Amino acid sequence: MYLFKRAADLREALGQEKKAGRRIGFAPTMGALHQGHISLIQAAKAQSDIVVASIFVNPTQFNDPKDFEKYPSTIQQDILLLTAAGADYLFLPSVAEMYPEGVNGSHPHYDFGYIESVLEGASRPGHFQGVGIIVHKLLDAVEPDDLFMGQKDFQQCMIIKRLLEITGSKATLFICPTLREPDGLAMSSRNMRLTPEQRVTAVEISRTLQWVKDNLADRPFPELRAEGLARLEKAGFVPDYLQLASGSDLRLLEAPENGPMAILVAARLGDIRLIDNMTAGR
Repeated sequence: MYLFKRAADLREALGQEKKAGRRIGFAPTMGALHQGHISLIQAAKAQSDIVVASIFVNPTQFNDPKDFEKYPSTIQQDILLLTAAGADYLFLPSVAEMYPEGVNGSHPHYDFGYIESVLEGASRPGHFQGVGIIVHKLLDAVEPDDLFMGQKDFQQCMIIKRLLEITGSKATLFICPTLREPDGLAMSSRNMRLTPEQRVTAVEISRTLQWVKDNLADRPFPELRAEGLARLEKAGFVPDYLQLASGSDLRLLEAPENGPMAILVAARLGDIRLIDNMTAGR
């Protein structure tokens, strides 16, 4: 696996791969890798000729500076995992490389519309603008044919789909299934920060989602939402939201509708904010 820290060097190397007719797959990450990330690399290997991963903890998408400072970093282990998974290139830039204009400099504003105004967008103002800024920069550096992201960040995937339209990127977005621990907890880098006691409690977030999904056809959703939030509070969470939304445009729903849907949840356990979702409908 080749490691690059400068976008210009990576672009030059990948340019040679493209001249040779090779298809480029790209999986952007913030490091602290787990099997969910590795599944993106595996999906990319199945679809593309050359697999590029990036590790960059992006300061502009964190509302809370403390959350940014506490974000886990396991670079050496990450490099070993990516090498074993068969990634061909790793882009490991510095903040100065990605933000030569400065983190607080002038950045584009993206019209993400309604999908930026609800759920994570409502709870974390400016978060998706930060995501848009960095993914746009990474896409410019890699210019992939295929882009691989995880369903766990369901709303983010919709934001990136819109970003590809806004920027005119020709990359095809592949949304890969959420990987879960044996007890059902969605794999997440933030899980590393959970205490052993919190880790036991954390599984209630996926259990609650599954319970809502199992009862969606038989009980009114507002009733399920109220009971689901109460379940989370009883377990020790401070819930942010538990919502049913259209799987195509993220409209918040009060009752199931025909077509794909998603049940989405966010809740804090101590100072750690966890998100998860499950799809429903067709």
